[in-house]
Amino acid sequence: QVQLVESGGGLVEAGGSLRLSCAASGLTFSRYPMGWFRQAPGKEREFVAAITRSGRITNIADSVKGRFTISRDNAKNAVYLQMNSLKPEDTAVYYCAAGPQYSDYAPRVESEYVYWGQGTQVTVSS
Repeated sequence: QVQLVESGGGLVEAGGSLRLSCAASGLTFSRYPMGWFRQAPGKEREFVAAITRSGRITNIADSVKGRFTISRDNAKNAVYLQMNSLKPEDTAVYYCAAGPQYSDYAPRVESEYVYWGQGTQVTVSS
């Protein structure tokens, strides 16, 4: 059974930093590109960042470019989202997801992802 478990969310002041982690189990992690998405109250879920299977290529949403970084450790079956210079508009539930097996790109499209975590809440106070 595939499980993706996010951690590291919480309450932080504007300008602060958080590092989200996603631990994967039940799948051969290195076969999957990984992504982070977020959903703010009353809004649709949106793409944040993605990373290829090898970790060499990343894809970052314009809204967080220069502030957020995605990385992965295939030996630990984990993907991370480093979030710096946080803004109140970054407040959302953040989800990690596993993309199409064996693909060589880092998808932005939600429908391409096959496995999802339960999410972790990030709240940025002004």
